Amino acid sequence: MEFGALVDVADSAIRLSTPLVLAALAGLYSERAGVFDIGLEGKMLVSAFFAAVGAAAFGSAPLGLLCGVAAALVLALVHGLASITYRGNQIVSGVALNFVASGLTVILGQNWYGEGGRTPNLAGPARFGDVTLPGAEALRDVPVVGRIYSDILSGQNVLVYVAFLAVPLTWWVLYRTRFGLRLRAVGENPAAVDTAGISVTWLRYRAVLICGLLTGIAGAYLSTAQAASFNREMTAGQGYIALAALIFANWRPVPVMFACLLFGFLNAFSIRIQGVPLPLVGQIPVQAVQALPYILTVILLAGFVGKPSPPKAGGVPYVKER
Repeated sequence: MEFGALVDVADSAIRLSTPLVLAALAGLYSERAGVFDIGLEGKMLVSAFFAAVGAAAFGSAPLGLLCGVAAALVLALVHGLASITYRGNQIVSGVALNFVASGLTVILGQNWYGEGGRTPNLAGPARFGDVTLPGAEALRDVPVVGRIYSDILSGQNVLVYVAFLAVPLTWWVLYRTRFGLRLRAVGENPAAVDTAGISVTWLRYRAVLICGLLTGIAGAYLSTAQAASFNREMTAGQGYIALAALIFANWRPVPVMFACLLFGFLNAFSIRIQGVPLPLVGQIPVQAVQALPYILTVILLAGFVGKPSPPKAGGVPYVKER
């Protein structure tokens, strides 16, 4: 593959992995606090829908983002209420939210716009545009470095930068702040945290709300940045892929980013080879090419993931001892 083609694939990989990075970091906060969240997919979906609705109604991408984040926070609070306050089954709660999100977005979209669940196309200020970094045009003709800077580092959507800046920020929060220490502790031994006079419930609710915030940004990216509208089931299982990346990375922020980039690269590569005849193989059917990133992700996860070490109190409702 030529260098120019590699640059194009890398650029696409970054764009495609952005919602995965945000969703996986969202799950990281929640699950590190002991609240397993299968509902990442549902929160991303409602956020994508309401972000597109808000952006179309107000003609503003930032306002659309706020609408999407607000919708994801509502679902996050519902999940928190079911699994923290009422000590329900966290897996069942997350799956239920996914079903609710899937049906709600289609019903509301059809009733409001009559286009089979699709929202109107977004243009101009209703979409997030790309950001050109200083000196990108001047360095474009410099061999190797110029293409990398101008076509990969520069020219990305503002939410792409937000996603990848969230990785070191998450590492710092989890491993260098008192809040992060308490968050990790409540996912391992909530009784010890409670004995120290710290509210387990409040810590877990904060983690769930951070999860809602990040999934809200991920969903808004799909409909107001990567695409120009909301389409039915547009998350296409990315919430589940983010969960797989989280397990693959053993609940650590930097490996989470690389796991998401891996899937983004496989997805970008599969798009690149659609309709292109390959040596010894010929032209691969489109359906097989579209399934390729998912198949390879499963193979890689099965072959390279050791025994995962989830938080010890993960998925277990905390009952305060009397």
